[in-house]
Amino acid sequence: MGHKKKMPDFSTIFTTSTHRKSFVTAVFLAFFAVSAWASHDKVASKEVGTSTTSNHDVAIESHNNADVHATESHADAHGAEGESHESEKFAPGKMIMDHIADAHDWHLWGEGHGSVSIPLPVIIYTASKGITLFSSSHFEHGHAAYEGFRLNEEGKVVWDDASNTEAIYDISLTKNVVAMLIAVLTILFIAIGMANAYKRNKGKAPKGFHNLVEPLILFIRDDVAKPSIGHKTDKFMPLLLTVFSFIFVNNVFGLIPIFPGGANVTGNIAITMVLALVIFLTVNLNGNKYYWKHIFLPDVPVWMYVIIIPIEVLGVVLKPFVLMLRLFANITAGHIIILGFFSLIFIFGAMNQGLGYAVSPLSVAFTVFMGLLEMLVAFLQAFVFTLLSAIYIGMAVEEHHH
Repeated sequence: MGHKKKMPDFSTIFTTSTHRKSFVTAVFLAFFAVSAWASHDKVASKEVGTSTTSNHDVAIESHNNADVHATESHADAHGAEGESHESEKFAPGKMIMDHIADAHDWHLWGEGHGSVSIPLPVIIYTASKGITLFSSSHFEHGHAAYEGFRLNEEGKVVWDDASNTEAIYDISLTKNVVAMLIAVLTILFIAIGMANAYKRNKGKAPKGFHNLVEPLILFIRDDVAKPSIGHKTDKFMPLLLTVFSFIFVNNVFGLIPIFPGGANVTGNIAITMVLALVIFLTVNLNGNKYYWKHIFLPDVPVWMYVIIIPIEVLGVVLKPFVLMLRLFANITAGHIIILGFFSLIFIFGAMNQGLGYAVSPLSVAFTVFMGLLEMLVAFLQAFVFTLLSAIYIGMAVEEHHH
């Protein structure tokens, strides 16, 4: 008689404390080529207009000196209006950077003064004023100052008085911070719900959405953590599962174009740096004597220490550094590609309206395709980060074998 396979108890897990580079290059080259073409036509038209205006002004000057001043004033006003009109033209680079960067409000739709967004709390500390708290709506999308502060072109809070050099400590609830809180609450909701379900139905298979989440947990435990860490898996399973869940949920939310999605959390290098720092501290604080011996007393001839030891020490630092850059670069590249394909509609539409309509089906098709591909990447990047973290931890806690 065979054994009946025992259903794993996951309650301890939840109750324990807790080829796209080439695409990017092609998109950027397309942007630069189209922008250069448009800029060339714009400059040529401007030169013709300037030449015509100059000849007209000379004729007027020979006729009447008073008319010269009136014509110059009109030309200046017309030039200013033209520059204002040009500044409102679609800028794909600015649009993309605005969407992947952090912000003090959560943009919903629209551009410029007609844009609609959810204002977020601005919390600033300065030595002279202490803590200043107000809504980001007072900035009027960067067009107004409030309490002596304003938003610069990069979206950062600065003094309205440019001569003021006092340090500003911005601890505001920005879009990325709020998106992280939403992701954490989502993870807690799922985890606590599963823990309670396992307690109520011990030994029984989960139902509904929990039945979809359980294979992910089994996958991280049996195919990622155990092969890499071994018998100490249970000690590090909460960390690995938390890291995987945090990255995966934020990646998925980042692909949703409407609130509460659209934030580029894991495409922010500061966030990936903190995640990598957590893994770095975990690895080195749990490293046993064999781990440190392998770094500072490797099994090589003594005369090679001067070569091997610096390489090993450099490897200790480079491992989390690579974790940080890989996650940041892949997620950011995905957002840029999707927004780039979508921007092609407006780039060609600015040159010719019919051309914009002609390009739109192809652009939308590529955007949808990249969106579906990014759903796979959302899982793969969370998996790769977790797998490498488990491998590094396993290398640090591995026992010496004779």
